[in-house]
Amino acid sequence: MNSGMQLKVVTSGTATAAVDDSLGELISQQIASRISRKDSTVWGKDAEAESGIRLGWVSSPKDSLPLIDSIHRLRDKFTGIGVNRFVLCGMGGSSLAPEVITKTAGVELVVLDSTNPDQVSAALAEPLSNTAVIVSSKSGSTVETDSQKRAFEAAFTQAGIDPKERIVIVTDPDSPMEQAAKSDGYQIFQADPTVGGRYSALTAFGLVPSGLAGVDLAQLLAQAAEAMEILSADSPNNPALILGAALARTPGEMGFRDKIGIVEDGTSIRGLGDWIEQLVAESTGKLGKGILPIVLEPKSAEFRSGLADVVAVHIQQDARPVAGDSVSVSGSLGGQLLLWEYATAVACYLLGVNPFDQPDVESAKIAARAMLEKMTGTEEPEIVFDGVGVSSAGFNAVGNSLTEVIASLTAQVDTDLGYLSIHAYMDRSGVPQALSLRDEFANKIKRPVTFGWAPRFLHSTGQFHKGGPKQGVFLQLVSASEFDLEIPGREFTFGELITSQAAGDAKVLSDLGRPVLTLSLKDPNSAIQVISKAI
Repeated sequence: MNSGMQLKVVTSGTATAAVDDSLGELISQQIASRISRKDSTVWGKDAEAESGIRLGWVSSPKDSLPLIDSIHRLRDKFTGIGVNRFVLCGMGGSSLAPEVITKTAGVELVVLDSTNPDQVSAALAEPLSNTAVIVSSKSGSTVETDSQKRAFEAAFTQAGIDPKERIVIVTDPDSPMEQAAKSDGYQIFQADPTVGGRYSALTAFGLVPSGLAGVDLAQLLAQAAEAMEILSADSPNNPALILGAALARTPGEMGFRDKIGIVEDGTSIRGLGDWIEQLVAESTGKLGKGILPIVLEPKSAEFRSGLADVVAVHIQQDARPVAGDSVSVSGSLGGQLLLWEYATAVACYLLGVNPFDQPDVESAKIAARAMLEKMTGTEEPEIVFDGVGVSSAGFNAVGNSLTEVIASLTAQVDTDLGYLSIHAYMDRSGVPQALSLRDEFANKIKRPVTFGWAPRFLHSTGQFHKGGPKQGVFLQLVSASEFDLEIPGREFTFGELITSQAAGDAKVLSDLGRPVLTLSLKDPNSAIQVISKAI
């Protein structure tokens, strides 16, 4: 990681017009300096209460410095007993920031952000003799994280290892998880309670797993601290004002371009798009408004199709103009983490939404709990084609073949503003080829296609799908696992949990009038090929 890389945002085409139109307002309203002063009035009366307790991220680069020594001490302790494999149990913002930080630094971190029995089993199957586990949950009540913690506690105990020696808890002060961890005698890192999950990259949630895995935390925080001054300036050169305006105001034929295609274009930063996706989608997607981020490749169909509602966002080593309606961004990783947090908060001001709440995330959790109680998540599909079960909600899936059924779903995608979202309730390490379906659908329908590994997307883009503009059409891929896995101390298994999460989300989406097609895959590897042919 290079601490000397200056933050730079360069716009082209209509994105430049958006910046020209908005900068005057942003500067006269002193939006950047007010955010840096933690002024909770920026986003209006309705957002004040939440903003008042959610602006700690502004000073995280300095506030988090005292964490470094304690993280290093714990790392040295682990090294002393031969521990060199670190597993992170976390969802959404708790896992996506450490993933991009460790990938960029080139150090190993096993990220377990799933309830898929195969994925959980694979994380448990590696030798536990050299393993430590970081369990991260802001609320301390996240069902996925609690279930993973229970599984590791049982596995360590069975292996004759004291879980208290190997499990580290990261959570907010006084959360249910902290209270339990205190009485159980676990090592605890208290997170900053004034920082929401998706803005927590430079807090204990991003730093504890990354530091234990071997990242240079002092350098990462120095990069972010270096960016603080320019990002807080009410100046036309402030990259956060430029980026925020481009995100929220770039005009197109159908009004403002409300989708951004994020592409890593020659940058040394790895996986930033996935982190940006959850930050922007969950912050902006509410009140029927929002910006939908789509993680793309340089040659993705969305760029070739010249869509009137998409802005291309290039993450580059040194930002330069790119043809078309586009934004280019460069800078160090620490600098960009803070830049995107500021820019998203600026975009929310321009959109007129509260960046810090997530009113629709809870609905899927409640529906999943209801499904678990009734255990209706295991209903048989309506029909089966070539080993792929088919059921639908919110529309009637019709057809005499899988090809026709899929076509009946894609026909629901509005040709001007609609998008297709694929939710893969699958083992992302065991069936990575599922991601290839994203490109195949995009090539076919010539509209934006997003792809989310489930259930982790429920903690990020799930908010946009429910609270944002009513544009989405949804495809769930739910794979059966070869072996189910008990959750110690629970009446349900990992398999029942993930199936209920899929069924719960389908119900919430369809109740909101969003079409959902669920494909149940008995053999995920062969089923992906069957679906690919059917497209």
